[in-house]
Amino acid sequence: MKIEQSKTPFERKMWLWLCISINLGFLGIFKYYNFFATSFAELLQGFGLTASPILLKLILPVGISFYTFHGLSYIIDIYYKRIKSEKNFVDYSLFVSYFPLLVAGPIERATHLLPQIKRRRKFNFEKAKEGIYQIVWGLVKKVVIADSCAIYANEIFDNYSTMNSLSLILGAIYFSFQIYGDFSGYSDIALGTSKLFGIDLLKNFNYPYFSRDIAEFWRRWHISLSSWFRDYLYIPLGGSKGNKLFQVRNTFIIFLVSGFWHGANWTFIVWGLINALYFLPLLLLNRNRKNVDAFTLGFNIESIRILFNISTTFAITALAWIFFRSKTITDAYNYIIRMFSDLHFSEQYFRIERYSHNLIALILVFVLVEWNNRNRIEPISGKYSWLKLGLCLAAIVALGVFSDYKEFIYFQF
Repeated sequence: MKIEQSKTPFERKMWLWLCISINLGFLGIFKYYNFFATSFAELLQGFGLTASPILLKLILPVGISFYTFHGLSYIIDIYYKRIKSEKNFVDYSLFVSYFPLLVAGPIERATHLLPQIKRRRKFNFEKAKEGIYQIVWGLVKKVVIADSCAIYANEIFDNYSTMNSLSLILGAIYFSFQIYGDFSGYSDIALGTSKLFGIDLLKNFNYPYFSRDIAEFWRRWHISLSSWFRDYLYIPLGGSKGNKLFQVRNTFIIFLVSGFWHGANWTFIVWGLINALYFLPLLLLNRNRKNVDAFTLGFNIESIRILFNISTTFAITALAWIFFRSKTITDAYNYIIRMFSDLHFSEQYFRIERYSHNLIALILVFVLVEWNNRNRIEPISGKYSWLKLGLCLAAIVALGVFSDYKEFIYFQF
């Protein structure tokens, strides 16, 4: 309200930066203070100096990264006069802490969610049915795909020093589907739950593993975060204006900040740096907006090229996920070195992988279903939708009943 009431540009900017500092201050203290303190102490030790930083023993508030960005988008949109300040404290609080998206997104904008909160809504059976379908499909991704992959991904990453190359490659693939199932599954559940209340949230995933280059991947993966950084950081920094060096600088800032946003660890920063390096050739060759159209496959050379590009993009993405999953940069480096050097089949490989053939088949089926759904608005829709719903529910229940790893399942039988 103070930003909106300001008489001069200086006063307006002063209130803006005060609000931004308060929001980022909470995030910095709770999530990043200990990281910076220990990193600074380690830097001093490298110069032969001893430091004993004072660390805070604080419980990280649930969803702090998400509602911090909700608050920041609200403040910045008011500053640029895209919306009016909200006078109703309950409506504002509901926007910031709206429970379906609080833990893992999507990151909503005040311009999109606040008007839906304020208007009167009536129950819509068709929208509610769509919501239930989307919730169930999200549960399939989370329970059937992500939790199943987590069993083997955790085992392989925790014991990578005893694994051979093929096991480590499978571990990277399993984690790639684990994080996609976890994240996009949660987003589907959040979007579906909101439809029960007559609220439409922003789409957060658009089949990212079918991307033909890394630029397209980032237009399809965690869309709400990517677009947030584009609108509230990349464009204010100058965006794509200016020379190539200026564009490269802005691109690296976006990817490094994105990596750091995911967690207070150097592994996330390196993960962001790797993706920036992936993106760099496309930017320098002006090919980062090449693959923006839909595509179809047929029996021709162009289809082979598309499939090769999709496979290559998935491979380099899975390689970068190793840093995201590993506990330290050293672990990630050793994992990759061993993945490309140790080609023999060990006893440990057979111990783990003889039970994972069903999982590989499950992943392949999931990929085929995703491929079939990629041009549809809703994952469970169209003809025989009730049959599809029943099959999804049966898969969830069957995994809970017959799995030996019930600790990974939300449902207790």
